Amino acid sequence: MYTRQELEELEEKNLAQYATLCKYTRGRLFPDKEPDYRTCFQRDRDRILHTTAFRRLEHKTQVFITYEGDYYRTRLTHTLEVTQIGRTIARALGANEDLTEAICLAHDLGHPAFGHSGEITLARLMKDYGGFDHNKQSLRIVTELEERYPNFPGLNLSWEVLEGIVKHETEYDLADASNFNPELRGHLEAQISNAADELAYTAHDLDDGLRSGMINPQMLEGIDLWEILTSKLGTKDNNLADLPRHELIRELIGMEVSDLVAETTENLRRSKVKSSLDLQKMDHNVIAFSEPMYTRNRQLKDFLYAKLYRHYRVVRMAVKAEGIITDLFHAYQNEPTILPPHIQEQSKERGLERTICDYIAGMTDRFAIEEHQKLFDPTLLP
Repeated sequence: MYTRQELEELEEKNLAQYATLCKYTRGRLFPDKEPDYRTCFQRDRDRILHTTAFRRLEHKTQVFITYEGDYYRTRLTHTLEVTQIGRTIARALGANEDLTEAICLAHDLGHPAFGHSGEITLARLMKDYGGFDHNKQSLRIVTELEERYPNFPGLNLSWEVLEGIVKHETEYDLADASNFNPELRGHLEAQISNAADELAYTAHDLDDGLRSGMINPQMLEGIDLWEILTSKLGTKDNNLADLPRHELIRELIGMEVSDLVAETTENLRRSKVKSSLDLQKMDHNVIAFSEPMYTRNRQLKDFLYAKLYRHYRVVRMAVKAEGIITDLFHAYQNEPTILPPHIQEQSKERGLERTICDYIAGMTDRFAIEEHQKLFDPTLLP
């Protein structure tokens, strides 16, 4: 058996000098005996996997609501794809895979039902009550809301995992790291997690968009990445079958990961950083695509925004989602006694609106729809 101490020594010996090492963790908020055969980041990863919030991701929307089909990504499968890509990048760069994995697994725990439309709606409803942001909600889940241990609230994760969750930042998500050294950038593993998230959702949203028929190969003509992929693979069929579509998406991910690793390696070489702290003190992220790939990605993202995320079917669902969440929020706010008793009890400590927000944010798409029907359909039993 490898002991925890031996695993820590292997990390120090094998990982890059700019990696974040378990051996030098800033520790946990509450005293917590470490296991004999797992590092602190491995333990954090396992704690995240066993949360109720993680299991709920299976029935939360990525782009397509879960009842639209069994083959589209959910928030859970998105999370798993982000994690797989994150580990690949971390291993190639000599970063800490376990820390990267833990951050990736936790990065969307705070996402409410119905994807980004659900988040936007809750942010509007909570504007006068402290606001809502899924990054902050992820942190609340792992530090307060999950109740799994008798000696502390939340999961008592290590500082480095919490910092990675707090400093999760993509084009659509902006970080607020006011309590986690805001003057410092995210460590390399946090930066990898952010890049893996953007890379994953761009590729698999394209895949799901093609599967759904909302976008088709003709619409993608002139998109540079699409032209490169179809020319390389010889795929010019306007009626794209499953097998060639899988091949295209697989090639897209491989091309993007390879570019990211190569450009980041060059950035690290030029930076001459000697430690994780040196890397965090830099005035820019070291994780980056090459300029040509960045430009191509920008073009593809703009296409997806215009043709998929703003497709009338997606927008219609977003409008329904806004109505469901708004109705639930106001119903609970106007008559708190319709909340389950244990939720009512929580409002004494957290305040009514924050309690309602936490309750709705934890709902799956299916539960939110059923709850809305129970409250507003007079033919159904409550």
